[in-house]
Amino acid sequence: MHNKTDEFSPLTLAFVGDGVYDLLVREYLVRLANRPVGELNKVKVAMVNCKSQARFASKLMPCLTEKETAVYKRGRNAAPKSTAKNGTLAEYHSATGLECLFGYLYLSGEKDRIDELFKLITELDSNK
Repeated sequence: MHNKTDEFSPLTLAFVGDGVYDLLVREYLVRLANRPVGELNKVKVAMVNCKSQARFASKLMPCLTEKETAVYKRGRNAAPKSTAKNGTLAEYHSATGLECLFGYLYLSGEKDRIDELFKLITELDSNK
């Protein structure tokens, strides 16, 4: 099945997905515990850095549909303009793939699927 979202570049999808993922993490952390903003930000950064996103992406792979896997791989294989600051290039590419997937799902109106995948991420995070 083809939809208009398929026409966006993987880096455009990752641009949207970065915002979607960041907001999901912020909401999750605020609902988890009422903490000072500085502490919230420290925990948020630990969940949104490329090393963590790459780890989450690898754990999600078996749960993805064929289409979702293809979208993830498009993002992972894209050539971003910037480079990894806090991780390897492979982790950065994997994190871009995860963000691409979240952007794709968001722009496709797949809110329930985003929530389902993010729930798996939060379960993985709590079981570090």
